[in-house]
Amino acid sequence: MSDARSSEELEAVQPVVDRVTSWQDGAPEDTVEQELRYGLSQAGVDVLDQDVVQLAAAIEDEPGAVRAADVLG
Repeated sequence: MSDARSSEELEAVQPVVDRVTSWQDGAPEDTVEQELRYGLSQAGVDVLDQDVVQLAAAIEDEPGAVRAADVLG
């Protein structure tokens, strides 16, 4: 994903983040990263490694919902 993320890109990322958040609560960060990478790949969304790491860290750190737009904004 480029620095200038479109709302369409963020909208495609959010369902993956939601799914991983609900399934991976309490899972190790590397598992969360793997699931994010898999889900994003399945959704056809190209995301930089650093963005996946940021999303995984947010999922691990934040109880409840994580907004991709807030993390990747």
